[in-house]
Amino acid sequence: MKPEATRWYAHGLRFECTGCGRCCTGASGYVWVGREEICRLAERFGLGLDAFGRRFVRRVGTRYALVDAPNGDCVFLVGKSCSVYEDRPAQCRAFPWWPAQLSSQARWQRAAESCEGIAETSPLVPFDVIEPLRLAAEAAGLTEDDEMEA
Repeated sequence: MKPEATRWYAHGLRFECTGCGRCCTGASGYVWVGREEICRLAERFGLGLDAFGRRFVRRVGTRYALVDAPNGDCVFLVGKSCSVYEDRPAQCRAFPWWPAQLSSQARWQRAAESCEGIAETSPLVPFDVIEPLRLAAEAAGLTEDDEMEA
């Protein structure tokens, strides 16, 4: 990633979650999960790791991702709400500050087409709030090259 002074979003970006749930719906993708997240979610459901894994996790290469609901939505989306919000994976916590969406103004504008919270009327989120979330998304396995499906 570029040094802070040269990042196109160094002066912040406008965003406020509206709770629309659109970031959790649509085309299938990957919600990457690590062991700690799997353990936390398994505990939430009162399931052992094996039982939780068989029901909610898929292996993708050397990594693990949540399974999709039959319609392609997140398996934990109920209506427009996340049923595991307090324990949601780091990738979800970091939305919309994913590396791919922050890689250029054009990609941020493309993200705005499917996220109503990215709008000129939304509050300005400062760089020092955005950057730790972008780093968390990277730590969760997202890169600038990833497709931007939420």
